[in-house]
Amino acid sequence: MDNLAEILKDLLAQQRWDELKAFLSQKNPTDLAEVLPSLPTSEYALFFRLLEKTKAVEVFENLEFEDQQKLLAGFRDEQVRDLVEHMSPDDRANLLDELPARVAKRLLKMLSPAEREATSLLLGYKEHTAGRIMTPEYISFKTHLRVSEALDKIRRIGLDKETVYYCYVIDEARRLLGMVSLKDLVLAAPETRIGDIMLREVVSVHTDDDQEEVARQIGKYDLLAIPVVDREDRLVGIITHDDVMDIMEEETTEDIYRLGAVPVQEQSYFKAHMITVAARRVGWLLVLLLTNTMTGSTIMDQNTLL
Repeated sequence: MDNLAEILKDLLAQQRWDELKAFLSQKNPTDLAEVLPSLPTSEYALFFRLLEKTKAVEVFENLEFEDQQKLLAGFRDEQVRDLVEHMSPDDRANLLDELPARVAKRLLKMLSPAEREATSLLLGYKEHTAGRIMTPEYISFKTHLRVSEALDKIRRIGLDKETVYYCYVIDEARRLLGMVSLKDLVLAAPETRIGDIMLREVVSVHTDDDQEEVARQIGKYDLLAIPVVDREDRLVGIITHDDVMDIMEEETTEDIYRLGAVPVQEQSYFKAHMITVAARRVGWLLVLLLTNTMTGSTIMDQNTLL
């Protein structure tokens, strides 16, 4: 990873733009997100201009929130709108949730009506629920559709969806009826109806279910994604396996807080100032010290009596 950062810095310093653009096109967005903070802040905007749009969005989504803020602060409004507009709705909602209300409101106004509605919908659900972390970018079919028509639909809109490996079957009221995998579609005869090959018993969660329950269900049934339904059993979104990985990381961090006798707060334990962390723990440490002292005194008294 250090080598990647050095190559990027060298190409930037020598202004070898074509070579740098070709180099970036071959790299994984996650790796680029890791090395970006090591570059000079003044180079952030240039770095993103050299990225293909889809990859730029992926890199941005993989950045820590603090680095996302730095980027947004250094971009023009057109650049910010272009970047945030193409984020997945769940990642965009997480970003807006972290930003100051004034900034979040300004970014929402920049979005197209469709993206603004999708984001506002997610922000309307309670924190740490399935509704808050889901994405409305899924593929759905009706039972009468033929397999050949379903595959055509995937080719037409699949690039804009979170996943194409699971597709969901709904009725006219958008109620969830079943699920069909991409494997099932590829292996089925072209004229087969979706209703004839779909799996009818589908594991799902409700919009108000806790995110930990979502993680348990995906882990229990080894799913790539799980559908989210509302109180009327209408399909409103999906939660993918990578979203669950983020949840598990968040919950593990909270467990570390508690094991270390640190109250769980909004600020990340690993980014908090040392004095802040110590201040949070000092009360518990004093209690533990007093308890240990009393225990030691009791043991010494017992030994003296013996």
